Amino acid sequence: MSRSALRVMAAALGALTLVSGCGGGGDDGSGKDRRPEGARVTIRVPADASTISTAVSLARPGDLVLVAPGVYHESVRIDTARITLRGESRDKVVVDGQLRRPNGVVVAAPGVAVENLTVQRNTQNGVLVTGSAAAVAGLPGSGGYDTGDEPVSFLESFLVSHVTATRNGLYGIYAFSAQNGVIEHSYTSGGADSGIYIGQCKPCRIVVRDNVSELNAVGYENTNAGGDLYVVGNRLVGNRVGLTINSDHQEKLLPQRDSIVAGNLIADNQQRQTPEQADGGWGIGIGVDGGSDNRFIRNRITGNSNAGLMITATADLTADRNRITDNSFAANGVDIGWTFPTATRGQGNCLRGNALRTTVPAGLADTASCPVPATSGTPSGSWTTPTAPAGIPFTDVAAPGPQPEFPRATTGATDVPDVPAFPNIADVTLPPPSLLATGARVRTP
Repeated sequence: MSRSALRVMAAALGALTLVSGCGGGGDDGSGKDRRPEGARVTIRVPADASTISTAVSLARPGDLVLVAPGVYHESVRIDTARITLRGESRDKVVVDGQLRRPNGVVVAAPGVAVENLTVQRNTQNGVLVTGSAAAVAGLPGSGGYDTGDEPVSFLESFLVSHVTATRNGLYGIYAFSAQNGVIEHSYTSGGADSGIYIGQCKPCRIVVRDNVSELNAVGYENTNAGGDLYVVGNRLVGNRVGLTINSDHQEKLLPQRDSIVAGNLIADNQQRQTPEQADGGWGIGIGVDGGSDNRFIRNRITGNSNAGLMITATADLTADRNRITDNSFAANGVDIGWTFPTATRGQGNCLRGNALRTTVPAGLADTASCPVPATSGTPSGSWTTPTAPAGIPFTDVAAPGPQPEFPRATTGATDVPDVPAFPNIADVTLPPPSLLATGARVRTP
């Protein structure tokens, strides 16, 4: 945009809705609007700015960018701290990448809230929240990962709420090298890798709650991420794999440690009309690969044709001290199973209070009952895993139905806390089979 156009737009800010503070605005000749100190405005798209990106570029900390229904063919990058990007209608405000843009919304500043809109058809990610310059750049061949030698740089504090991310070529909602955030009340489908992804944070201090993730290769994925990381009350149903926790050399902060997975519905994860992930996972509720010190508490894990929960490791990344307690398992090919290479047998993995029918190796409820010594070698078994059927292009995944609206769409900006409130796991109960079924396409039997 030209300097003269910016001045015109800045002058128009005087007519925008003040949501706090008092007084008027206007151009003082410097190309900047004049506002009282601390005043917040609502910048409306397209009434005050023709595109979301233009509105975001004009916003100051504390402002709300409020988007009217429409399809917006753009990639929005947010570099200003503590602004809110919100749609007036979750289903009718659509940021569409047209299969030409890598990302729908990129959050590269702290304290930003993204709320009540749909992001779709991006070649990589629907919403990307990151402090990594490499991830923002989406370097060719990196997949948005951070594989260089530079130190890890975290984005501090974020909120993604009531967002629909569908049919994106990598991840639906992707928080990478980010801390102190919440992903909530959102819906993801058609993620060619996973619907929701948390990567490369330690300690994360992130809460992932009350989301529906279905018809993805993987519903939720966590790589090299842990420390006050809570995955609570989500519906991970009808993917190829429900949830994975792993360590991976493609990212920094190896190994993965210390996540809490509680009160989730993880069911029927062998859906054929989904994108096919490169490693061929299929029919698995929860998979742990080289992750340690994780807790799985009061989840309902049912109808996964291969395994309800499986733990494994690679030759140089062990899986140790994972605790599986008070979960309900039913109608899985194997309820719980683990298999380890001889060199990385795993230590201290244990079970307590789970409803189990089958385990591999047999008798795990007795031989690996909690507590076990932290140095106790974990028994290892094996079983024949099925070959995953061919998938479909992520663009062909079924479109989502209507989703719940943000309750206060036209009110002022959202103040994102520096550190989110963490759930009290003692209060998290076993979820019903109908958890968050209203907005879901895939229903449990």
